[in-house]
Amino acid sequence: MAYVATRGGERAIEQSQRLFRAEMGAITPERVTEIRTAMPYLIDRVMGEASLYDEDLAALALAQTGGELYEAILLLRAWRTTQPRLTVADPVTQEELFTHRRISAAFKDIPGGQVLGPTLDYAHRILATDVLSGQTYHPDPVVPAAKPFPARQPSVAAWQAENGLLAAPVADVTTGNDIPDITREPLLFPAKRAHTLQSLARAETGGVLALGYAAQRGYGQAHPTVNELRLAEADVVVRHPRGTAFSAGRVKVSQAEVVSKQGSDLGLGFAATLGWNEVKVIAAATLDLNAAGAPKGSATEEEFFLYHTEGVESSGFCIHFKLPHYVTFQSSLDAMRDAKAKRAAKDKQPEPAE
Repeated sequence: MAYVATRGGERAIEQSQRLFRAEMGAITPERVTEIRTAMPYLIDRVMGEASLYDEDLAALALAQTGGELYEAILLLRAWRTTQPRLTVADPVTQEELFTHRRISAAFKDIPGGQVLGPTLDYAHRILATDVLSGQTYHPDPVVPAAKPFPARQPSVAAWQAENGLLAAPVADVTTGNDIPDITREPLLFPAKRAHTLQSLARAETGGVLALGYAAQRGYGQAHPTVNELRLAEADVVVRHPRGTAFSAGRVKVSQAEVVSKQGSDLGLGFAATLGWNEVKVIAAATLDLNAAGAPKGSATEEEFFLYHTEGVESSGFCIHFKLPHYVTFQSSLDAMRDAKAKRAAKDKQPEPAE
């Protein structure tokens, strides 16, 4: 839909786009590289919500949209639909992840140990304003560990299941093109488990955080404890047509398990996404934990949070209100005028004689 009544018509619309791009300036390979290297966590968020792992394309989308996240994610999703699906990678298990960070709030000691990895959790929040005066902010050098921890770490949930604290998860043997795909199939309720996890993986971070926080504050059935939070790299293992398995590279992934006491057992919530995005997977796992038995229309009901954290669709719906609604609005005004006229006519009627 276009602004049909706008002066200039198509020419005005073309000019509006030119104005936007003029403010952005030239998009150069150097700008794209700078965005990719300077803002890796923003790149991770865009890749995760677009469900497309390509750091260069994510940086280009941000450069092209001036950093407008919803537009950048929409660009990537649209581009993704033009690409062929060559193959389906082998499943990734926690034990095979190349782990950079792995912590648990549920236990002081966990199998393999706590690994802080890259984090600002314990840093002072002080803005480096000296940079604006011309100085360079140099990070302190990383001190090599005396004894590096093993890159591959066991699963905390698997250890709990072995010790009778958690029901052992049922293995999903679905593989290849038989795996349900939210990008090719409609989301129906009750949702397939694969669709639920895929939707949370590419959900809008702020929306997931808002609803996950609501559940944590008491609007959910279960208060979570972080069983395990992990930032890692996963090998993308694919099969050659002759059957040989090989790694096509690595992608950054985040995963979180949260638990809560439910009767005599622990309930488990899980979430994972492309890129490193801790707050999203913790909040998403909280929603997964609270989904079972959630009241209809509540923040933790599966239908509610899966629909309302779909960033591209929800932002598109809000943005469409900027487009012309002349007919429906004029209809509302006509109805208001008619009601007022009838009320005024009724008020003018003389009182009946006694």
